[in-house]
Amino acid sequence: MDRKGLFITLEGIDGCGKSTQAKLLIDAIEGAGREVVHLRDPGSARLSEKIRLVLLDPRNDDMCDECELMLYEAARAQMVRELVIPSLKHGSVVLCDRYSDSTFAYQAGGRGLSEEMIRSANKIGTCGLMPDATLLFDIDPSKALGRATQQGADRLEAAGFAFQRRVREAYLRLAEEERPRMRVVDATGSVEVVSLRAKQALADILSL
Repeated sequence: MDRKGLFITLEGIDGCGKSTQAKLLIDAIEGAGREVVHLRDPGSARLSEKIRLVLLDPRNDDMCDECELMLYEAARAQMVRELVIPSLKHGSVVLCDRYSDSTFAYQAGGRGLSEEMIRSANKIGTCGLMPDATLLFDIDPSKALGRATQQGADRLEAAGFAFQRRVREAYLRLAEEERPRMRVVDATGSVEVVSLRAKQALADILSL
């Protein structure tokens, strides 16, 4: 693919502050004169949003782990083909809240599925497209989970503290393997301080 734009993904356990930081990054990137396409995974595309509702519905607690994996990959593939690739060809900065690293962390780390299987499935779900850079907002689950569940828990948030701890451990292990693409950002401290860290982590590819 003739990629004119930049593909940046945001990762982290539930309650790490990704959504807040995404808004600040969008403001900064647009302020620097670049067009931003903000997406969420799973979701954004029409079909992907329908799959998202199924995945996060607490009533679907009988969903098996393999079914969960396949649904994430299906939603992602639709989003990549319909939205990500066209936006990158256009020259936009695509900022995506979660991507294939989430699947590794949650389904391999959290659920305990085979890492080899997850990596193979991710190749299909991403259509072979990987980000230029990934920010991993890292925070202790004991600080993040309460924040994430203040207004109720979705199906994954309801999995509890031990699940979130396994997810974080998988994220950090993956970040070691995927340098320099994955950049770990300390998500503790004020919103402004974390925002500054995020911008500094992208300094090699974006002037903000």
